[in-house]
Amino acid sequence: MRVVSLVPSLTEAIAVTAPGLLVGATDWCTHPAGLDVVRIGGTKNPDLDAVMGLRPDLVVANEEENRARDLDLLRTAGLAVLVTEVRGLEQGLRELHRVLVDGCGAARPRWLDEAERAWAAVVPHELPDAVVPVWRRPWMVLGRDTFAGDLLARLGVRNVCAGHPDRYPRVTPDDARSRGAGLVVLPDEPYRFTADDGPESFPGLPAALVSGRSLTWYGPSLVTAPRVLGAALRAAIR
Repeated sequence: MRVVSLVPSLTEAIAVTAPGLLVGATDWCTHPAGLDVVRIGGTKNPDLDAVMGLRPDLVVANEEENRARDLDLLRTAGLAVLVTEVRGLEQGLRELHRVLVDGCGAARPRWLDEAERAWAAVVPHELPDAVVPVWRRPWMVLGRDTFAGDLLARLGVRNVCAGHPDRYPRVTPDDARSRGAGLVVLPDEPYRFTADDGPESFPGLPAALVSGRSLTWYGPSLVTAPRVLGAALRAAIR
């Protein structure tokens, strides 16, 4: 079977579970390290001719990360396209099974069961209410109905913008403070927040710098995400 992945987390999930199936992936597919496949551009601007030229039996995509127009063009060209929708942990785990087992024909991987057990064992910590920026210039934060927001909620973080009508609203640091944020959670993707780029905009708030892969990817990183994220959150409020 020949598979092209347009989603970094699915690329890792497939490569770890069924080595040899992947023939193409995006430039943003950084895991696993050393993955040797044809690169077909970005998630938002894939080279569709290159995808078609690889003659895949299946293209895997995501309704949020990839453009519907591109996926429609691939379908029109006769390619099978499997599109995931992930708005929470349980849905993400189900979609991983659908991609790997139903879509790729692989055996259910052990790491997927380990991820389920790891998250089932999570005990929420007492943490301040938080704002979770994902971009700046302009500032954008996690709002309602997001995978990352669900992971943080399971760890004990109440997102002060979870009730916003938008999933990724534009909320300034001052707006976040007015909503009662006592913590700012800063992932290193999609925007690469660092100790020198982000915390200074939220003076007086402790800042948790967290792994974007642990927070936003649904794949093998889910096994260690509770420990990695939990440690970063607790360290920020000590």
